[in-house]
Amino acid sequence: MKSLAISGLAKEGAVGVETIRYYQRRGLLRIPDRGAGIRRYDSEDARRLKFIRSAQDAGFTLAEIGELIALDATQDRQRARTLAKARIAALDARIAELKAARAALKRLAMECGEGAAGPCPIIASFGV
Repeated sequence: MKSLAISGLAKEGAVGVETIRYYQRRGLLRIPDRGAGIRRYDSEDARRLKFIRSAQDAGFTLAEIGELIALDATQDRQRARTLAKARIAALDARIAELKAARAALKRLAMECGEGAAGPCPIIASFGV
């Protein structure tokens, strides 16, 4: 892969230029030196950006992603596994919340059937 300007890296990672700058401010991506007045990014930068995006898709926070990046250098598999297990627990809790919300909304939708008298239970349940 040839070197890329920040716009090329953004396109490669399917993010905006400001997202790359934000990741740089957070210390997740390096800030390359300006060569000929423009910063150039390489395949390692693209790989790191894709890692960040994939980790976010898996539900990791940017702080956790920073820790995972640091762990990569130490090969501390135990800590990485601990982070993953914590993320799984958080996802399981969120899934349970979403299932409960879905069940409640499904019940309200049935109660708000056509021909029912009185105020709509959906609207009433949200306190309007």
